[in-house]
Amino acid sequence: MHLKTALLLIFIASPAGAGVTDVSLDNGLRVIVKEDHRAPVAVSQLWYKAGSMDEHNGATGVAHVLEHMMFKGTEKVPEGQFSKRIAAAGGRENAFTNRDATVYFQQLQKDRLPIAFELEADRMANLQLKDESFAKEIQVVMEERRLRTEDDPQAVVYEQLMSVAYQAHPYRRPIIGWMDDLQNMVPQDARDWYGRWYAPGNATLVVAGDVNPQQVIALAKKEFGPLAGKPLSLRKPQEEPPQRGEKRITVKAPAKQPYLLMGYHAPRLSDVEKDTTPWALQVLVSVLSGNGSARLTKHLVKEQRIAADVAAGYDGINRGPGMFYLEGVPSEGKSVSELEKAIRLEIRRIQKDGVSEEELNRVKAQAIAGDVYQRDSVFYQAMQLGELATLGLPLDLLEKRVDMLKAVTADQVKAAAKLLTDDKLSVAVLDPQPIVGAPRKPAMEIDHAR
Repeated sequence: MHLKTALLLIFIASPAGAGVTDVSLDNGLRVIVKEDHRAPVAVSQLWYKAGSMDEHNGATGVAHVLEHMMFKGTEKVPEGQFSKRIAAAGGRENAFTNRDATVYFQQLQKDRLPIAFELEADRMANLQLKDESFAKEIQVVMEERRLRTEDDPQAVVYEQLMSVAYQAHPYRRPIIGWMDDLQNMVPQDARDWYGRWYAPGNATLVVAGDVNPQQVIALAKKEFGPLAGKPLSLRKPQEEPPQRGEKRITVKAPAKQPYLLMGYHAPRLSDVEKDTTPWALQVLVSVLSGNGSARLTKHLVKEQRIAADVAAGYDGINRGPGMFYLEGVPSEGKSVSELEKAIRLEIRRIQKDGVSEEELNRVKAQAIAGDVYQRDSVFYQAMQLGELATLGLPLDLLEKRVDMLKAVTADQVKAAAKLLTDDKLSVAVLDPQPIVGAPRKPAMEIDHAR
């Protein structure tokens, strides 16, 4: 389902205090290095603190469009050569845009790291935003929107729910942008975005792998150090006003099955030393879904057969507000109304009776197992360091995360469940419409790496 692929935050806990170097260059670029010597590879990630939440109405999607344009060349590296040079060095590269940041990354043999730094530093300062390249790429982005959102009914439901659940905060706008804004976007929109946010002082360079921190820092000074720093645009808080009652929408789209998506406004993690509710909400997610023993799966899918699939998620480590999600597809012969009623009943049971020590111990054991498993990924070690740096959270949260989850009590989970009230709830229901004809074929080839 949509929630599992797009909303659940992946955590790892590689010790930030062990083998992590964190410095800032004179021009403001932050450089974080995580040593991991198990394989002769290095991951380089450049995080720009500029995502869709920094956009304004009329130019939604520009952060993602600029991500595409970053591969269109500089005077030194012509269009198409960036990826070819990384590939020729035996590496792989990609990029992504989310609500909070835009990230570019490469994974290479450790001695090829200078190639990635040279290329990234060049396009940070010298990107050529040509009109003809923009004209082609904006068509690619619009086709991507058609393919990944408009042709995916659950994605349409999510997009519509966000536009209703958030009254003022920019999280209400889709990352890929509204189609009308894409159709009317001009090259100068991308140039303005690039000039506003692509600067050393708005970026964090994260390197993880079989590297020497001092050598990495020296290399960063060589390639990025000469780039001039510049003042950044003022960021305003953009706090979401309190919701004043339940919101409910029906979304009609061609689909085979109905679908239910529920979103509750919930606290986000802001003070690592004091905030306990976000960790309790993480535990609540695992109590509700994620494996065959979780409550929603056990009761609604296996026993009552009300749901064909059901899940919970918590999105609470962001630059913006937090949200707790519940979603499901009703079983054949069951209605969305019956599924929603059953999900609400499971939440009320926890609000009234809490959770058992057995459930708590199971969830905590899963957290520890997941920590051990994900430490094996150099890429995700870099991902989490970059995310924490971009969100302004301490890097040693990676080390503390499992201890925070282990410290959660049954009473805290019960108290967290009580935050899921109707006045904070938005509900979106997919009303499936007949699917007419064969599935639409893409108008052009989409580069899924972008």
